[in-house]
Parts: sequence; C-alpha cells; structure tokens
Amino acid sequence: MSLFLQETAEQIVEEPIVHEKSESLLSLITAGGTAGTVIIIVLIILLFVAFYIYFERLMAINKSSKIDDNFMLQIKDNVANGRIDAAKMLCAKENSPVARLTEKGISRIGSPLEDINQAIENAGKLEVYKLEKNVSILATIAGAAPMIGFLGTVIGMVLAFRQLAEAGGSADMGNLAGGIYTAMITTVAGLIVGIIAYIGYNHLVVKTDKVVHQMEANAVDFLDLLNEPA
Repeated sequence: MSLFLQETAEQIVEEPIVHEKSESLLSLITAGGTAGTVIIIVLIILLFVAFYIYFERLMAINKSSKIDDNFMLQIKDNVANGRIDAAKMLCAKENSPVARLTEKGISRIGSPLEDINQAIENAGKLEVYKLEKNVSILATIAGAAPMIGFLGTVIGMVLAFRQLAEAGGSADMGNLAGGIYTAMITTVAGLIVGIIAYIGYNHLVVKTDKVVHQMEANAVDFLDLLNEPA
C-alpha cells in the first residue's frame, strides 16, 4: 500500500503544471512582429480619426437640421408686410443653413428673380461644402484601411515563406506561425476599421442629404413667396 502511494506521489510531482495563458490587447498587437505592430498602430490611429470625424460631423449636421417649424411662416409674414429688416434679424437669430439661404434671398429682394435664385444656389453650394467638411477623409479611411490590412497580409506571408526557404523547406509550424499571425491579425484589423468608417460615412451622407433637401424645400417656398402677386 505504501509503495502504491509512493508511486502515485511521484507521478503527481512529475506531471507538468499547466498555466492558463491570457492574451492582453498589447500582446496581441505586438505578437505579429515589428511590421505587424506598425500596421496595427496605423490602423488604430485611423480608427480614432474616423471616430472623431464622424461624431464631430454628426453633431454639426444635427445642429444644422434644427429649425423652428414656424420660421418660414414668420418670414412670409414679414416680407409680405414689408418688414425686411425684421426678416433679416429672424434669419440671423435662427443661424442655420436654411436661415442663411433665406437671408441671402431677402438681401436680393428688388433684383430680378433669376438673380435671386442664382444667389440662393451659390449660397447653398457653400452650405453643402461646410456640411461635408472632412467627410471625404472618412471615405478615404473606409477604402484605405482594408488595403493597409492586406499589406500586412502580404508582409506576413512573405515572412512565413522566408522562414520556410531558410529552413530548406522543412520549417516547423512554430517558425511559420509568426508570419501567418501577422497576415491574419492585420487583415482583421483593417477590415474592422474599414467597415466602421464605411458605415459612418454613409450615415453622414444620408444625414447631409436630409439637410440639403430641407434647404431646397425652403428655397422653393421663398421663391414662391416672391412670385405671389401683390
């Protein structure tokens, strides 16, 4: 009996102790080697830039879309009664793309209708340019991030095949794992950043289009007001 216990104790001592390995975010980033780490850092920077542009533009567009429902009614009342200065003050108080377009039209009252329409169109182009500020950068990130990730894929595969060539075609999986890991992790990171930027870009485009349609509708209302018979 004592011999059996002794053998059991010796087996327990000889068995290796298995420790669970937990991967931190930093270790995942650096595990792909220098090339993989550089590419991941670039993608992280692009992700932060994409988030900043998206939220900054989203707040600006939401602010631009807010307008008093009675704004055009008050403008029509002031213009119809000859209170041009009061209409201009109302536009300045509203301080929105629709109000600025309306103010541009009011300031041209007395000119030919075609000139007023052209002035409103020019002001509208300027307002759209302001709304779309830096949105093109978001589109660029959406396209560039996956390509940067694919660059990491190519670099990782080159490293893996170089290991295979240096080992004379008999390299073990441990030597190839580093290159393959670099290829996979950079691809995943690039696609994640690209998808986030792409969704954000399209959402901003939809929000901007709504503001543009709002400006067009109010511009038509203002021109109709000027066309009304006295």
